[in-house]
Amino acid sequence: MKPKYSFINILTGSDLSTRRLALMEIKSLKSGPVIWLTGAVHGDEIGGIFIIQEIFKRLRKSPLLKGKIYAFPLMNPVGFENVTRGIAITEEDLNRSFPGDKEGTLAERIAAKIFTNITESKPDIVLDIHNDWLNTIPWVEIDPNPGPKNKRAYEKAKLYAFKIGLPIINELEDAAQALNLQRSLSGSLLLNNIPALTLEVGGASTVSSIAREKDIQDGTKAIWDLLTFLGMVKPYKAEFNNQIPDNYKNKILRYSHQPDASKSGIIKYLVKPGQIVKKGQPVAKIYNVFGKLLETLTSQENSLILGHWDYSVSYPGAELISFAII
Repeated sequence: MKPKYSFINILTGSDLSTRRLALMEIKSLKSGPVIWLTGAVHGDEIGGIFIIQEIFKRLRKSPLLKGKIYAFPLMNPVGFENVTRGIAITEEDLNRSFPGDKEGTLAERIAAKIFTNITESKPDIVLDIHNDWLNTIPWVEIDPNPGPKNKRAYEKAKLYAFKIGLPIINELEDAAQALNLQRSLSGSLLLNNIPALTLEVGGASTVSSIAREKDIQDGTKAIWDLLTFLGMVKPYKAEFNNQIPDNYKNKILRYSHQPDASKSGIIKYLVKPGQIVKKGQPVAKIYNVFGKLLETLTSQENSLILGHWDYSVSYPGAELISFAII
């Protein structure tokens, strides 16, 4: 069947004015898994929109063999219009507002509409697509295990993560962060026994450059590979632009941004995304305006470089480089 495009109204204003959420869907005549793709929960992260568009373009040429695919390509229209991560009007993070409240704040109203539509379809997996730093390789994040009551959903999410073909990262650093993540779309879904994963697919800004196009290609391939595993589509032969080193494949990796900068100055990065570094290896140097070396940052463990900060200036406490550690 052909893809279907429509809109869902949401009440966002005190005058009950309406905004619309774009909905994309395609259904096979044969029953099968139900998949949701979501993008732009942060208004300035538009990579997910293009990846979802690419998936649906392929589905017009390579029909869906079974099941259903739904997509909310733009979950945060308010942030998108204002080119902001959150909702500028209320200074809320939509991805910390789930499962939402239909009579709550602006973000909670939008979150409730999204969450209700997704959960009512009883999906097998939800893939929420985000963007990270501009200089970042694509990776998939799996939320912390929410507990025994949700073990089945977590184990299914973990299984699907291994079929996506990207580095798998557990970003958990402390208990407070775990509670915070439960208000995200993926975290809230897991608490409702629905498997969910977060895909981080490179920079949030322009997608017209060669580097960004490669991120779009890798994100599309990752999702298509999962659909292939589920028997929903025919295989699409392509290689990832960013190849994972063998010893980092099929493992859940630990995320770290340590060490942070302790000096203000100009950064010179000594590593690039996708590179393997050894414990104690220099990864960045910070200089003052006269060229005097102020600080050398070194890797604290053997690591895979996920990415580095978008800017050339550092300050004390700045998270300059992200690492994936076995």
